[in-house]
Amino acid sequence: MGNLSSWPAPPLKWTGHTGSVKRVCYSPNGTRVVTGSDDNTIRIWDAESGAVVGEHLTGHSGRVNSVAYSPDGQYIISGSHDHTIRIWDAETGASVGKPLDGHTDQVWSVAYSPDGRRIVSGSDDCTIRIWDAETGASVGEDLRGHNGGVNSVAYSPDGQYIISGSDDYTIRIWDAKTGASVGNPLDGHTARVWSVAHSPDGRRIISGSYDHTIRIWDAETGAEVGDPLKGHTDCVRSVAYSPDGWRIISGSDDYTIRIWDAKTGAEVGDPLKGHTGYVLSVAYSPDGRRIISGSVDHTIKTWDSEVRQKPASFVSGIPTRFSLLITPLTCSTLSLVTQCTLMFLQSPTWMVGSGTQRVVYSTGYLTTVVQV
Repeated sequence: MGNLSSWPAPPLKWTGHTGSVKRVCYSPNGTRVVTGSDDNTIRIWDAESGAVVGEHLTGHSGRVNSVAYSPDGQYIISGSHDHTIRIWDAETGASVGKPLDGHTDQVWSVAYSPDGRRIVSGSDDCTIRIWDAETGASVGEDLRGHNGGVNSVAYSPDGQYIISGSDDYTIRIWDAKTGASVGNPLDGHTARVWSVAHSPDGRRIISGSYDHTIRIWDAETGAEVGDPLKGHTDCVRSVAYSPDGWRIISGSDDYTIRIWDAKTGAEVGDPLKGHTGYVLSVAYSPDGRRIISGSVDHTIKTWDSEVRQKPASFVSGIPTRFSLLITPLTCSTLSLVTQCTLMFLQSPTWMVGSGTQRVVYSTGYLTTVVQV
């Protein structure tokens, strides 16, 4: 039997924006994608077909730097060069209430709290603000501590903390309820920090920087975990975890997207190439099967995140030449191998179905094995 098709598969390209695509975001149910652009508009897309859904969301008088869905998918928020945050009805595209006004410089990043009750924003005015998502009122005092613009903000999965990345080269952790700074700044990057994100379990923080690296941090202690992830040849603009936490993706000014093993820091597969400009934003679909990216080249691209590779030989008595197709593991797919005789192997850790043509990758992937 011949080899499986090569990976990655060619990306699908969506066009429509007339300026750089600054941010891409999937809806919680994965059926829609929202994008914000330097053309001052927000667009909603069908995640499957790539067709634009409804009219453009207009109202900002400057570039749209950031967009995000509410956890229930009913609303979209946006942050803009015009210093404001706006809330939109995700179904109708109508603006909801008045703009959230308070920052004195452009808003680089916006995010919802996991319960949808709060919005956090980071700005070039060096501050972070928290807002009531229902009333639009500012909640508490500004979060101050950074000595440069705040490029990225995010809530922890449990909603207890906020993280921020700044032009001052640092990442900070904040108590989401009191606004107090937690611990010392996470210091290690040698240039501005463009993007920060939490792992799905909340135990790790990742950051992407102008110094071309991605760093992983212990969210509790603030200590750096392992060595910086190196491979990009220019600024890292955007980082994100896969929904299962096993992968990290990054988008860079080197026009590529890279996938990394979140545990080892090793690069997975070849860089994803196709954009003809800086890659400003990357995200996984909620089911982990797709990657989406937005670029200075005005386009959005969607990529198949599934990995195809040929491993080295396993162990005596097991065929050594295989083609592997890896797909996200679910409880239902695990039942496919329950009738197999399983045994554990070491380094890498595999569970191999003896005398079958199925292999389970123990780090969370179901792998179909075909002898060649």
